[in-house]
Amino acid sequence: MTSDTSEVGRKATQAEPTITVERDGEIAIFRLNRPDRLNAFTLQMGEELRAAFDETDADDSVRAVVLTGTGRAFCAGADLEAGGSTFDASSVVEGDEVPADEGGKLTLRMFASLKPVIAAINGPSAGVGVTMTLPADVRIASEDAKFGFVFAARGLVPEAASSWFLPRLVGLPTALQWTVGAKMVQVDEALERGLIQQVVPKDKVLDTAIAVAREMTANSAPVSAALTRQLLWRMAGAPSPLDAHHADSKAIFYRGQSGDVYEGVMSFLEKRPATYPNKVSEDLPDIF
Repeated sequence: MTSDTSEVGRKATQAEPTITVERDGEIAIFRLNRPDRLNAFTLQMGEELRAAFDETDADDSVRAVVLTGTGRAFCAGADLEAGGSTFDASSVVEGDEVPADEGGKLTLRMFASLKPVIAAINGPSAGVGVTMTLPADVRIASEDAKFGFVFAARGLVPEAASSWFLPRLVGLPTALQWTVGAKMVQVDEALERGLIQQVVPKDKVLDTAIAVAREMTANSAPVSAALTRQLLWRMAGAPSPLDAHHADSKAIFYRGQSGDVYEGVMSFLEKRPATYPNKVSEDLPDIF
């Protein structure tokens, strides 16, 4: 694997970056990079990750994003260095204002990604370290991974919009069992219940995730991949199949007259690889 380190993280803040961004060809790799703190989540990390997703969405040479951690853990959750007041935001708001949850800011940005997102969970994760992976399209975990839904044991509740994401991945009864019970879920149970899709040796997690990302994008028109991802995620919460029908109809109409569809059909008929002309940055139709 070849890579070059980006300066994406520095754009969000002048402090030492908490993530690095690398490239393996058309795949962007976001690494949580606080190994001395088990990659514990901070406000700065959230800002840098959101900025990184902004950049990959705008870069047509990026086909997918892989999110992983540096060192022995994926993410230990929120950084608790401030002690018991870690989650008390009352001193930074005015009146009845309720600040937006920082984990939710990140997961909503991931939800809106125009590129597929694959989580390469290279070790234990807890709290926001788990919930930040829920909007990923695929989760690959190492054999030593475990997942701490420990919010209630800290006097908190699940955050990062996980009350929407988690039941859609594992079902409502399992989501309730794990979160109300503040459970530390072992990797075998996570695989059985559908939280993760594959378990591999620790030294194979990143390579496997990159291979999955490449498999998902190698034969797909980039604009179609972006629209398909958005259709499936957004319609997961639609109240009726009629909503999906309306969105599908717009997508089919706009895509049907595109250069991508012409190329896709002709390459099939001529038995050759397709070269799709449309770009996500320029040609993505508004179907929502």
